[in-house]
Amino acid sequence: MISSAWIDEQLAETFERCGVRPGLLESVAGIIERRWWPQDVTFEQAAAMAGRVALADAGVTADEVDLLISTSVSKHHLEPSVACAVHHELGLGPHAVNFDLGNACLGFVNAMNIAAMAIETGQATTVLIVDGEGSRQPQMSTIERLRQPEATVTDIFEQFASLTLGSGSAAMVMGAHREGAHRFLGGVSRAATVHHDLCVGDLDTMRTDTAGLLESGLELARAAFDEALAGGWEWSDLDRYVMHQVSAVHTTKLCELLGVDLAKVPLTYPHFGNMGPAAVPYTLSTIAHDLTAGERVLLMGIGSGLNCAGVELLW
Repeated sequence: MISSAWIDEQLAETFERCGVRPGLLESVAGIIERRWWPQDVTFEQAAAMAGRVALADAGVTADEVDLLISTSVSKHHLEPSVACAVHHELGLGPHAVNFDLGNACLGFVNAMNIAAMAIETGQATTVLIVDGEGSRQPQMSTIERLRQPEATVTDIFEQFASLTLGSGSAAMVMGAHREGAHRFLGGVSRAATVHHDLCVGDLDTMRTDTAGLLESGLELARAAFDEALAGGWEWSDLDRYVMHQVSAVHTTKLCELLGVDLAKVPLTYPHFGNMGPAAVPYTLSTIAHDLTAGERVLLMGIGSGLNCAGVELLW
């Protein structure tokens, strides 16, 4: 566990020199702590851990998977794909198509759509979606960079978002409908790629126009939500809203904008930070045992780029 208080301690001299009030990660972003994987755990291994649990919970064997989609943003190298390593780690069969799908924090939701299309068209029967993210490297690099005497207040706020990240992994099994299974009903997606440069990062540096990203993201979310309502989706009063977990500010403002009851929104960012694509499925997993048959759940996400999507599940 890496507390925001510990990060404040590492940057205490820089904050004092630049006139920045410590405690912003907790008091404004609402992030009390986040997790780091042990140093010897790779992103692929993290994704495979979640994959094993998902397969076991679904009662599906490795041989039954015929499509594997990895949505990890975190990658140690450009090639081969993360999916290749996860395929090997899980012992999937040679018939299982495998590839990476990257779309910032929206990748997992996008993969659900692609899995549904593959199943509906008969291209796949059982799909495994995985994601593994790690925040140790970017946060250590950011802390070290901001501790340098030449670091400015502009640097602090441009790189603030990287300090909100958290490590985590998630996985989901999707297949043809069967008795007792939850239903994927589909949803909507909307793009505003004119904003593709508001948040740009890699494993070393992430620079974000935080205010611009928030404003543009909210505008895009409103447009996507309105499009869904106009298209016949009845999303104004669902049972649960599982949102991509960024911060207290983002969550509160999005709920206010869309008229969503915050009490219906499960939160994981206070103790896990922003886990990227893993955030939505992980947050869903925390309430899965509390949901009852027939409840309607909306999965919502906004990814750097900008892209926005919402998909409905019938439990």
